[in-house]
Amino acid sequence: MIHTPDLPLPGRGATAERLRRLAELGRADPVAARLGEGHADAVAVRAELGDAGEDGRWGVWAAVPRSLRAVRDGDGWRLNGERPWCSGAGWCTHALVTAEADDGIRLFAVANEAPYAVPLDGTWPAVGMAASDSRTIRFTGAPARPIGGPGEYVNRPGFWHGGIGVAACWYGGALGIADALHIADKDDPHTLAHLGAVDVALGAARAVLLEAAAVIDADPQAMQHRLALRVRATVEAAATEVIDRVGRALGAGPLCRDERHARRVADLTVYLRQSHAEADLEQLGGLVRNEKSPW
Repeated sequence: MIHTPDLPLPGRGATAERLRRLAELGRADPVAARLGEGHADAVAVRAELGDAGEDGRWGVWAAVPRSLRAVRDGDGWRLNGERPWCSGAGWCTHALVTAEADDGIRLFAVANEAPYAVPLDGTWPAVGMAASDSRTIRFTGAPARPIGGPGEYVNRPGFWHGGIGVAACWYGGALGIADALHIADKDDPHTLAHLGAVDVALGAARAVLLEAAAVIDADPQAMQHRLALRVRATVEAAATEVIDRVGRALGAGPLCRDERHARRVADLTVYLRQSHAEADLEQLGGLVRNEKSPW
C-alpha cells in the first residue's frame, strides 16, 4: 500500500529532513517514492499558492500543458483533453494539472473521478515503473478550480524545490540498488573497486542534496533554477553510475534471480528519465555562462 507522506514543507527550515525522507521512500521502493513525492509536491504547491481545498491522495500531472484545454463555465472552469504521464492514475483522488486557457497556461485542481476523468486502458504498457500506473487520462468537462494565476505554477521558487525533491527520490533509489552490492558475498579486488566508486558517487549526490537544502532554507524565495539543474544532473549521474557498477560487479545473477532487485533497477532506470538529460545541461550551461563569476 502506498502511503501519502506528511513531510515538512520546503523552505521552512527542515528541507534537509524533507529530502532525507523522500530518499528513504526511494530506497524502499522507487514506485512508492514516485507517488509519494507527487503527493508531497502537490501539498507544497497548494501551500505556496494559497489553496486550502480538500484532502485526498494528490498527484501533479503537469506534462504537456497544452494537451488540456481550460474553458470558463459561469463562475468556474472545465477541462477537456487527454493528459499523458498521469502517475497514480488509479490511485490519486485529486490532481494538480496544467491546462491552456485564453490567458495562458494555468494550474488547476481537479477530482480524479468518472465520468469527468477516465484513465485509458493500454496507455501504460511499461516494464520499468509499471506499478506507478502512469496512464493517460481523458478529461471531459471536468470541473476544475484554478490555483494561482496564468504562468504562476512554473514562475515560483517552489517549482525548483520540487525538482530537487525528485532528485532526492532518485538518490534513494540508487541507495537501494547499492545495498545489493554492499551485502554481496564477494571480496575480490574488482568488486571492492566498484564498491568504492559507488561510495564516491553516492557521497557526491548526498552532498549536493544537503547543500541544496541549506540554500533553500536560507533564502526560500530565491529562484533556484541553476541549483536545481545542477543537483538533478549530479544525482542522475551518480544513480546511473551505481546501476552500471552494481551490474558490472554482480553480473546477471541478481537481475535474473532476484525479482525485487531487478524490478528496482528497471524502475529507477525509467524514473531517471524524468531528467531531460542534455537539454537540462544546455540550460545549465547557459545559466553558468551568464554569470560573471559562477564558481
